[in-house]
Amino acid sequence: MPRFLRGAIPSPNIWNTPQTYELENRAVDPEGRAEAAMSAIRSWTGATVLDIGCGTGYHLPALAATATRVIGAEPHEDLVRLARRRCRALPNVEIHAATAQALPLPDASVDVAIARWAYFFGPGCEPGLAELSRVTRRGGAAFVIDIDTTRGAFGRWFGQSIPAYSARSVESFWNRQGWQTSRLDLRMSFERRADLEAVLRIEFTPTVADQAIAETPGLEIAYPNLLRWKLF
Repeated sequence: MPRFLRGAIPSPNIWNTPQTYELENRAVDPEGRAEAAMSAIRSWTGATVLDIGCGTGYHLPALAATATRVIGAEPHEDLVRLARRRCRALPNVEIHAATAQALPLPDASVDVAIARWAYFFGPGCEPGLAELSRVTRRGGAAFVIDIDTTRGAFGRWFGQSIPAYSARSVESFWNRQGWQTSRLDLRMSFERRADLEAVLRIEFTPTVADQAIAETPGLEIAYPNLLRWKLF
């Protein structure tokens, strides 16, 4: 059997190095600005929440603390196993091996859907957006968090690593789909310099990672992101 489902978009950072990506998850957004921004638009207290591309399930326990039901969807089978192990003591959490464009959920069964740095990168993700429209209830909301490649050193490093990426075409795509966008000024904060350098090495090409490490003193990285959302 394949280690990931057909139709999945490869995510080399977490797929190839989940332990290092765990360090990144721990470092990102220590103030909880992303969660605060989303919950201000549509709270998930008492709701059914879907985490698309949940990876090792890092965010599921926090969601489960206030949501009635939390569903994780992840196409990589090794990560599904890690997520289930992480959440095995949480009775209101379930994790499915599934892609964003083929969710094993009934119509109108989700109140809040969240995708962080997973699948919804612009043109080509229309099948996943159609699934969001199918599974999200009226009165619900969908959120997509992604890197803002137009700002800061992190955006510049991203552009140098993936020169084919066009922020303009991606933004135009989301506007056509009727989504709203706001900026998130996040940061990464690490306990050890080695962890910061390891994370930069899984996010960028080797040459760009060397450059990023040389340009980054200390233990923090500014991490500009975008929050996109749609109300249903």
